[in-house]
Amino acid sequence: MPLNAATAAARLSCAPMMDWTDRHCRFFHRQISRRALLYTEMVTAPALVRGGAVHLLAYSPEEHPVALQLGGSDPQELAEAARLGAAAGYDEINLNVGCPSDRVQSGTFGAVLMKTPALVADCVAAMKAVVDVPVTVKCRIGVDDQDPEVVLPDFIMRVRDAGCDYLIVHARKAWLQGLSPKENRDIPPLDYDLVVRMAERFPELPMSINGGIETLDEAAALIERGLAGSMIGRAAYHRPWDVLSEVDAQLFGAEPAAGSRAEVIDAMRPYIEAHLDAGGRLHQITRHMLGLFAGQPGARIWRRVLSEKANRPGAGVMLLDEALERMQQPDRLAG
Repeated sequence: MPLNAATAAARLSCAPMMDWTDRHCRFFHRQISRRALLYTEMVTAPALVRGGAVHLLAYSPEEHPVALQLGGSDPQELAEAARLGAAAGYDEINLNVGCPSDRVQSGTFGAVLMKTPALVADCVAAMKAVVDVPVTVKCRIGVDDQDPEVVLPDFIMRVRDAGCDYLIVHARKAWLQGLSPKENRDIPPLDYDLVVRMAERFPELPMSINGGIETLDEAAALIERGLAGSMIGRAAYHRPWDVLSEVDAQLFGAEPAAGSRAEVIDAMRPYIEAHLDAGGRLHQITRHMLGLFAGQPGARIWRRVLSEKANRPGAGVMLLDEALERMQQPDRLAG
């Protein structure tokens, strides 16, 4: 199904990942792709509404298109959090119904909400009632002993009828007991075919697929099977150039954002300088840049220099030049 203009960027998106996709990561990724949809880390509705932690909504205008992912299970609280997100200028508000961590379960949100689809529908409807931007849901195909063939269609119908604009399906079950969050990313088997069948069954609701996608070609192949988009997580983080540098041309028919990794580094310099001038630390940004040269000669040296020196007091943007120079002369690391 063709996407409306507001959700067209979801043709390729970078998954929300706790402790990874912060504003610095997103700014960095935006230098590699102008078109991919970027997601925040999950921000909990209670933190925004009860805790007043509106600083969690801060981002750079250059990050657009950017979506805010919310965690929560109280419809009115989520509605207020969504209103705050829309007022901050986010292009989309996304509800997390996929995270399996104990911390998230204890808050009665994340993947555990797959067990209460009526509540999820109420949350979507409440958010839709107060914002004009798309409201979307990221879910699993099921949890624990649920039969995805049964529960997923029911879940989709409920969120669709509540007004969900777009659905992202992580094509694995989540096991809420007995598996760690890390194991939940690898052990439950992927079922891409099920997600494709759901897209065929519900053509009125655009669907994106997530889980185990390693390359842009894999993402494109899944879109060719009838999905509206693909979402890539860890691969885009650990190998950002490999995954994102051709996105704009291959999936959006646009000019690439950067012609080389060196251009990306140069684009980051003013941003880093501004962050340092505001009292920030270099490693807060460069930790997200460690994978820029993944698979290239000297990649280990790039990672080593930044990892060892970026957190030192006074570390500045010149460390990027040192890392680049060391990559060309790896023997200088000896000893």
